[in-house]
Amino acid sequence: MTLATQEKNKKPRKRKPCIGWREWVDFPDFEVENINAKIDTGAKSSAIHAFHIRETMIDGEEHVEFYLHPVQRRKYPEIFCRAPIADRRTIRSSNGQEEERYVIETRLRLGDRTWKIELTLTNRDAMGFRLLLGRDALRRKFLIDPGASYLQSRQD
Repeated sequence: MTLATQEKNKKPRKRKPCIGWREWVDFPDFEVENINAKIDTGAKSSAIHAFHIRETMIDGEEHVEFYLHPVQRRKYPEIFCRAPIADRRTIRSSNGQEEERYVIETRLRLGDRTWKIELTLTNRDAMGFRLLLGRDALRRKFLIDPGASYLQSRQD
């Protein structure tokens, strides 16, 4: 087969949607909408601000219960969440400190797309964003324009 024939037989690639350096996202499994997320390609994993984190057993399976503050720089509302523990990992933050964190799996909605991501639970109260989306959550789904913001915000 010639190179020209191979090129003709290739399926056209779907164009990936473009996102900015910050976007509004939802967590349907927790009925949480409109969390302001920082898109961080320098971070491998994703992290959300969680507090009052505790382990619990449900039907013989390890779960983690926690609360979220979905609104930036606000203490209310407080959203109660529960999820099976997917893993525990040592995560090194950007300042070099290591922390043991719970990892959960949950669905994330960004624009018109919904997919499952791994999310680490940590105290991000002092950080600029309550949610950080890293490379693992975004891989092969979007192009990122670091000079733009809220390109996938839904117009309700």
